Amino acid sequence: MAGIQTVGVVGAGTMGSGIAHVFARAGFDVLLCDVEQRFLDRALAQIRVNLGREAAKGRLAEGEIGRALARIQPTLDREALSAADFAVEAASERFEVKAEIFRSLDRILPESAVLATNTSSISITKLAAQTRRPQQVVGMHFFNPVPVMALVEIVRGLATGDETFATVHALAVKLGKTPVAVNDAPGFVSNRVLMPLINEAAFAVMEGVATPEAVDQVFKLGMAHPMGPLTLADFIGLDVCLDILRVLEEGFGDPKYRPCPLLVRMVDAGWLGRKSGRGFYRYDG
Repeated sequence: MAGIQTVGVVGAGTMGSGIAHVFARAGFDVLLCDVEQRFLDRALAQIRVNLGREAAKGRLAEGEIGRALARIQPTLDREALSAADFAVEAASERFEVKAEIFRSLDRILPESAVLATNTSSISITKLAAQTRRPQQVVGMHFFNPVPVMALVEIVRGLATGDETFATVHALAVKLGKTPVAVNDAPGFVSNRVLMPLINEAAFAVMEGVATPEAVDQVFKLGMAHPMGPLTLADFIGLDVCLDILRVLEEGFGDPKYRPCPLLVRMVDAGWLGRKSGRGFYRYDG
């Protein structure tokens, strides 16, 4: 971890903004990159709100809000990441999108830099193969909301070096997170277990076994889950859930990961959960 002061974050969506937040809060300079100014503006506004919430709860000194925000430099120019010592990719969960980013980061960043991905299911080994530094590519899978959730899955690809793994493990600790070591496999541990649960809950609704409310109540009251699987799916984004299920189905070649047709139809309809105002539940404000 020695020498890492400037971190590049590619993607200013929900996860990317959260990742930028925790790095800036921990004292790192952050280059936050996206393709449109509106995404950067929205991310900075959300980071400001979330820092304010932390201060209101006594988890952050009031004066640190401005200092943390000042450490984040938004940019539309990916070439600006040449100043970064470390990068985290947090783009959409599509291999083609991430592969293009990794090829460009490999070209732009210093040879010594580690390239991490926040992917929740895509092969670290396959992404690493897009670069000339596969031993310096690793998964750093944060959980939403990033400033709140303690877990980070640190995922070793086939070629990930011990020094790279140790660097990212130490970084996670410095961010106040709890790193858990996982080897590369479709969905890693978290989504390999979670997504079939969400998918089966969707099948239960599609087949008329129970309403979404009833399914979620069973898990909250019977299994002590803080939220039911369908509420969680809406929070994650039904499009993201569908993408991950398709990665699992292709990666394992096992029909047990086949996405529920109801889930597919809802995504086709634009019912993506909280972010679109409708998923298994309505979010009308």
